[in-house]
Amino acid sequence: MRWLKLFAWITLGLVGLFALAVWGIFFSPRPPLTTDPATLAGDGSTINYCELPALDGSGKMAAEIPKGNTPGCSYSHFPLPILAGCTEPLPPEADDIRGLWRGVSGGHLGHVERVEQCGRRVVVTSSGLIHDSGPNSTAGETTNDTEGRVVFRIGDTPYCPRTSAAMVWNDGVLDFHVFGWGPVVVRRYLDGDELIWEYADGSTTRMERLCGLPEEHRVPRPRGV
Repeated sequence: MRWLKLFAWITLGLVGLFALAVWGIFFSPRPPLTTDPATLAGDGSTINYCELPALDGSGKMAAEIPKGNTPGCSYSHFPLPILAGCTEPLPPEADDIRGLWRGVSGGHLGHVERVEQCGRRVVVTSSGLIHDSGPNSTAGETTNDTEGRVVFRIGDTPYCPRTSAAMVWNDGVLDFHVFGWGPVVVRRYLDGDELIWEYADGSTTRMERLCGLPEEHRVPRPRGV
């Protein structure tokens, strides 16, 4: 009888932890969307991403610009840059990986992403997602966003899992620490003219620089159900 009670308490505890995890991943409130509506409404496919602004300190600082977040589970079209007008110089430990990149070999062939930098702040926009880490004027420094894949729907409302990471430079390598304090799950760094992307699924993708967004990436493909 004693062992049965212990087993029941353990089972109840595990069920409680599972329910708490499901609530945290899918139902806990995300930060308010503070991205400039004009940025989300604008068309990021019209920009020449080979013409990068000078980071000479003549314009805005990273901490003056509202945080960028994914609207819902995905943006509807590729938005304008989150850090437009920001010219804060990069820290000494950072490499300049700004620009538009496309996977040419490895695990994610054809993947396209935009990387913005200003001071310690880094924003990666790709596949419907906006992941923004670093000093800003409206929220914390971790991305505190979503993975984007729709796992289920309740009525017309899609539910996608929460994610959070901090982007930290380590001698020219951009490390993504899960939750901001956990292990490194993603890395980005330059190798000559190519950007290397080591992803959490164990893949490594080599990416080439693009000046313009390919038309097929203007509207993200739906992911999930």
